Amino acid sequence: MRLFSAITILGSLLATSALADTTGGVVVAYDRVAHVLVLDDKTVWDLTPAGNLVPEGLSAGNHVTIEYDSAGDSGVGKITAISIDAK
Repeated sequence: MRLFSAITILGSLLATSALADTTGGVVVAYDRVAHVLVLDDKTVWDLTPAGNLVPEGLSAGNHVTIEYDSAGDSGVGKITAISIDAK
């Protein structure tokens, strides 16, 4: 019975934690004023909460990798890193 309780508690803790994930693509557009990034797969990223994580010199044509915490069914939680990939 204790094993079942421990597994249940562990499972519930893991289910509520954020999961790290990554995505990437070629930048189609980046609006520095509105803090909006559009990738070639037509995803639109609001970079307002990312603040100072946006690399200097980010522009259309760059290939980027975005690391973020997944919020499960709610989508993206928090962007943790943005990097421009070498060609």
